[in-house]
Amino acid sequence: MSASPKTLIIGGGVIGLNIALALQAAGHEVRLCDDGNRVTSASYGNAGHIATEQVDPLASMAVVRSAWKRWFVRGGALSLPPQGFGAWMPFSLRLLVAAQPARFARGKAALKGLLTQAMPAWQRRVADISAPDLLREDGHFVVWESAESAARGLRSWSSADTGTASLRPVTEDEMSQLSALTRRKIHGAIRFAGTAQISDTRRMLETLEDRFGARGGVVVTARAVALVPGSVRLSDGTVEMADNIIVAAGIGSKPLLEQTGLKVPMIAERGYHIQSGDHGWPSGFPPVVFEDRSMIVTGFERGLRAASFVEFNRPDAAPDPRKWARLRHHVGELGLPFTGAGDEWIGIRPTLPDYLPAIGKVSDGLYYAFGHQHLGLTLGAVTGEIVAAMILSGQGPQDFDLKRFQ
Repeated sequence: MSASPKTLIIGGGVIGLNIALALQAAGHEVRLCDDGNRVTSASYGNAGHIATEQVDPLASMAVVRSAWKRWFVRGGALSLPPQGFGAWMPFSLRLLVAAQPARFARGKAALKGLLTQAMPAWQRRVADISAPDLLREDGHFVVWESAESAARGLRSWSSADTGTASLRPVTEDEMSQLSALTRRKIHGAIRFAGTAQISDTRRMLETLEDRFGARGGVVVTARAVALVPGSVRLSDGTVEMADNIIVAAGIGSKPLLEQTGLKVPMIAERGYHIQSGDHGWPSGFPPVVFEDRSMIVTGFERGLRAASFVEFNRPDAAPDPRKWARLRHHVGELGLPFTGAGDEWIGIRPTLPDYLPAIGKVSDGLYYAFGHQHLGLTLGAVTGEIVAAMILSGQGPQDFDLKRFQ
C-alpha cells in the first residue's frame, strides 16, 4: 500500500478546518498551521449567519450607486478611513471594473452555484462531526422601524434573487415576539426560510478542531512566513514539509501567495461586534437584521452579539472606537436585552474586488482557498469539499482562480 499523502494547511479558521476534515476523509495525513489567535478571526467574530440569500455579489453597480447613503458619517455601515486610502483606493477602482454588468453577471452565476451547495455541505459536516445541534435551520428575520423603510425594504427583497432561500411577511405571533425584544415600534418584518445559524461560533471552531485531532490531525501553533517548493518556513524557525500545501490563511494569504508571483488584490474589510454574556434573548430565537441600522443581532450559547460595519482599511490600523460606541447606542436605543457594555471585537473579512472567493492551484502541490468576504462561514463546509476534490483531480474551479486578476 502506498503512503497517505502528507498535506499541510496554513490557516485554522472555518475554511482551513473544513478543508482539513475533508482531506482526512479522503485519506490524507493532515497537519494544520495556525497562529493560535482564532478569537480575533472572522471565523469567530462573525454574526453566525448562514447567508444563502446573499446571491448578488456586493461588487455591483447598484451597491456602488447607493454607497453614499451608507457612509459611516451619515449613520451607515460603510467606512473609508483616510489612513487606509492607499489600500481602499486601488481596491475601489478594481471593484468598479468587477461591477460592470457583464462581469457582475458572471460573478453572480458562480457565487449562486456555490451558495446552492452551502447548506447541504453544512448538513453533511455537522453530521460528520456528530454535532447536528451546531446548525440551526430556523431562518432569520429582517425588520424595519418606519413605514417608509418597511415598504422600500419589502419591495427590494421581494424582487431580489435569494437563491435557495425564500421570504414571507411575519405572522402575528412572530411580530409579537419581535416587538417584545425592543422598545422601538417595528413597522414591518419578513422571515427568511432556507437560511440558518451556527449555534455558537466558538463551539463550532472548538468542535471542528477536536474532531480533526481525534482523527489523527496535528495543529502546529506558528505563523507561516515563507513558501518554498514542497515546504513552508514558520515563524518559530522550523520548516514543514508536505506533498500538498494549501494556503487558507484569510488576509494572511496575500503576502504568502504574492511570494509566488500571483497578484492578490485583497483588502482588509473590517467588522466590529459587541457581545454580552448575560442577556434575555429567547433561547433558540433566530438572528434579527435591523436593516435601518445595518446591524444584525444573534443569540449564541455564550452571549448576545450585535455586529455591523464595513471598514476598508489596512490590516494593522488601530480600531475605531466610534463603531463600538455606535453599536452600544443602537442596542440601547432599541432596548435590546443586552447586559452591560459588552465585550468588544474587531476582525478582518478577507475581500477581493469582485466579492468572489479565491480557490485554485498555483502549481502541483500548492493550492489556496481564501477571500470569502462576508460568506466565509456560509461557504466553509462546501469550500472544504471543493478543495478536497481539487487536490484529487488536480484541477481547480476556474471561476475562482486568482488568474482572473493577472
